[in-house]
Amino acid sequence: MSASPPPTPLPPGPPPLRWSEVETADPGFAAAVLARFTATKHHVLACLTRDGSPRVWGTEVDRWRGDLLLGSMVPARKVDDLRRDPRFALHANPGDGSMAGGDAKLTGRAVEVTDEALLAAYTDERRPPPPFVLFRLELTSVVLTELDGEGEAAVLRIRSLAPGRAVRTVTR
Repeated sequence: MSASPPPTPLPPGPPPLRWSEVETADPGFAAAVLARFTATKHHVLACLTRDGSPRVWGTEVDRWRGDLLLGSMVPARKVDDLRRDPRFALHANPGDGSMAGGDAKLTGRAVEVTDEALLAAYTDERRPPPPFVLFRLELTSVVLTELDGEGEAAVLRIRSLAPGRAVRTVTR
């Protein structure tokens, strides 16, 4: 068995965002994105396998103490994938497919929470089933795609936020 390659670093630039920074940058945008991740329980997480191929997982998202978190039971391949290469893409469950509330996506890296005091506090407050691993999401992009209007008059509005930038809006 060959050793896995080292994780690919994030491109140079401003550091990734914590969720609390998204909320500070544009509270309305953050609330709309978070609404998509709280409207349903399960979402789709994409990460990379040992050979660099993409793999998707079902996952839950939790907002706690200014961060978005992913948890996982152990052992789980999802944990192995994220420990080996923390880059991820996360797509909120689109619900009934109507685009009501928009379509939310996040990218960045998932950093394992290893601080024993934080893990103990999280366990006390959230009561996850043991044993579990917890990852904090460091965000490199937050995107919300929405339809404004109906029928032929509908306009696609794409709002996005990245480190070092204000929320950008593109309409099509």
